[in-house]
Amino acid sequence: MKSTKIIFNHLLFLIILGSSLPLQAAQGDWLVRIRGIVIYPDDSSGLVSAGGVPLAGTGVDVDTQAVPEIDVTYMIHNHWGIEVIAGIAKHNVSFETAAPVAGLTDGLDLFDTWVLPPTVTLQYHFLPDQKIRPYVGLGVNYTAFLGDNATSELEALVGSVDVNTENSWGWAGQAGVDIDFKDNWFINMDVKYIDIDTRATLTTTPLGKLRVNVDVDPFVFGAGIGYRF
Repeated sequence: MKSTKIIFNHLLFLIILGSSLPLQAAQGDWLVRIRGIVIYPDDSSGLVSAGGVPLAGTGVDVDTQAVPEIDVTYMIHNHWGIEVIAGIAKHNVSFETAAPVAGLTDGLDLFDTWVLPPTVTLQYHFLPDQKIRPYVGLGVNYTAFLGDNATSELEALVGSVDVNTENSWGWAGQAGVDIDFKDNWFINMDVKYIDIDTRATLTTTPLGKLRVNVDVDPFVFGAGIGYRF
């Protein structure tokens, strides 16, 4: 009877121990994450040109946005995964100038555009069999600018405006961590840097073509939850 009790206690201990072991991110796993992200452009621009003539002391600024994002990682090895990131955000671009130019003042909203930056990264997971699993990634980004629209403020000054922004290719880097908390669920925190460049052209009647080259180059800070399949 005593030996049976000892065996039962050992089995109970092993069951409890097994249930408390961290879940492993292993080869063949799918990791799906839903995050809230803040897109903070580390932007810079060249001079705005009008009719091919650069306007001294001018530039543009891209605003910060917060949006949802979803990504999927497929583990091709215990340590290696391929992540595909999908999200879209609407950004506003405003005019910067040391002095008013043809009625255009500092801070004037020029146009808004939807930015769709699908990104693929190859990730390295340092501790795939632990409860806390940091990772880094490096990959490629393609950014499409959709639905460019001049603001009513700009069109009130210069009339009808046609806006065109060029799509771009660039690189992307990331660092993050997954933290198990229940069954296959985990918490995720992630930061990315995405290389995004574009050339915007605004066609107006009184000013001709306004052109500017912009390095958007956002940092993307994210936090959310994930599920391992």
